[in-house]
Amino acid sequence: MAHDLVIVANRLPVDRVTDKDGEVSWRPSPGGLVTAIEPVMRAGDGVWIGWPGGTEQHLEPFEADGLHLVPLSMTQEEIEEHYEGFSNATLWPLYHDVVAKPEFHREWWDRYVKVNRRFAEKAAELAAESATVWVHDYQLQLVPQMLRELRPDLRIGFYLHIPFPPAELFAQLPWRRQILEGLLGADLVGFQLPGAAQNFVRLVRQRVGHRTHRDLVYLPDGREVRAAAFPISIDAAGFEELARSPEVAERAKAIREALGNPRKIFLGIDRLDYTKGIYARLRAFGELIRDEHLSVEDAVFVQVAVPSREQVEQYRILRDDIDRLVGRLNGDLGRIGRPAISYLHSSYPREEMAALYRAADIMVVTPYRDGMNLVAKEYVACRIEEDGALVLSEFAGAADELRQAWLVNPYDINGMKAALLESYRAQPKELGRRMRAMRKQISQHDVKAWADSFMTELAHERHD
Repeated sequence: MAHDLVIVANRLPVDRVTDKDGEVSWRPSPGGLVTAIEPVMRAGDGVWIGWPGGTEQHLEPFEADGLHLVPLSMTQEEIEEHYEGFSNATLWPLYHDVVAKPEFHREWWDRYVKVNRRFAEKAAELAAESATVWVHDYQLQLVPQMLRELRPDLRIGFYLHIPFPPAELFAQLPWRRQILEGLLGADLVGFQLPGAAQNFVRLVRQRVGHRTHRDLVYLPDGREVRAAAFPISIDAAGFEELARSPEVAERAKAIREALGNPRKIFLGIDRLDYTKGIYARLRAFGELIRDEHLSVEDAVFVQVAVPSREQVEQYRILRDDIDRLVGRLNGDLGRIGRPAISYLHSSYPREEMAALYRAADIMVVTPYRDGMNLVAKEYVACRIEEDGALVLSEFAGAADELRQAWLVNPYDINGMKAALLESYRAQPKELGRRMRAMRKQISQHDVKAWADSFMTELAHERHD
């Protein structure tokens, strides 16, 4: 069956759940992407191609919640070399300012090409005549060009959810030209920030030699490719509704009580990733307690670290480092029943996250580099009393929109300490002024507006 809209992403928007009797079912994945694209898919007779996780082969297309899903399988070697290798140990660190050192292996690249080709071939097979195909993220940057060669009739959009690096860093990549040419298969290439789109156009001019003007690239075959920023967002109304529910309000109260009703709760919620700056923020908080600017009676830091990519060596090292730091800080600074840091290495459903957002007085989001960071926006959406403070890294894409946060340089520990203290001491009037402005921003620019603006722009791109 041919479809007018094909979504191509590394993962399907569902997770496999096996019950006690061994019955397999699928539940929607947490995450903004599904919320954003679901209405677009329903309106456009859409199908979603992605990997369901695991190594099971020969999976059949299926429906979940009325969405048409087509699973693409991966072998163990493909998971290791395409996903854990090239995607997450080469591209991820390179695109995040080389916070960790990227590894360059030719066999990883070969596997990346092979997996991208399989995604492109499946999209070509499922797309109707002149259909729209929307390809997502860094794992699939070669798909647009491969798809263009197979199906020149298609309208192709690509969206990069993570940062796009400056020319000096991108130039390290041995396959830099192939990646740029891969992306140029799209009619519209979307980024989180205007600076990323400019980086891309500049690199195309320097490394591929095409003529460019502002946000347009002119290809020799007469096609034009546009690169532009479309900052992603969240289902703001959905989070607000959740935060207003009596169950979440009760749970938020219970969380505060379980923590001993401190004067202020600081909160961090991140994937356990070296780009997120978790170690530095906990160190900053520990120093504030040590130097008696704060006390464990008045303040506690709740850090949720969601397990992530545990097969990748650098992630295992980071987990051990943070475990040791938390143990040391609690051993040195905590009292019986009053740890300085309440550390949770686990993932939680949206309801529990909303309760944590409502319970916390100060949300601390301090990545070294982040495409957007939706946690910052989720916190703001859940502050229905228009109180609470957001301490936010200026290197998160969200800092462009949430200007009323306390913006910090996560490499500057003293600056971070000053912001934590300032937000802790801020008066209710000041907190209300800042939070109202941020809430207005995210309610006006929610995830639906993001998807609509990308699809509208893609529909208008000239397509020869």
